[in-house]
Amino acid sequence: MAIDREQLLHTAELARLELRDDELERLGLQLNDIIEAVSKVSELDLSDVPPTSHPLDVVNVWGADEPRASLTVEEALANAPEREGDSFRVPPGGS
Repeated sequence: MAIDREQLLHTAELARLELRDDELERLGLQLNDIIEAVSKVSELDLSDVPPTSHPLDVVNVWGADEPRASLTVEEALANAPEREGDSFRVPPGGS
């Protein structure tokens, strides 16, 4: 299954790409090479391979979420450039 110039132009239009003729030719060759490489998978006997959404086991790398004591106000504001009472003081903002 090869991609032809019309399909390539349609895809470029959908992606809002303006391609010169030399770019269309090069991209067409590259896409056809990719399609050919991927199509080789259909030549394999995969009847004993179960369908999967991910080739590797997906595991959570984070530790257990366990409650612990919070920072005190003094600890939380220790490195604040400025503070006002128990809050960070920030300059009045504008955009």
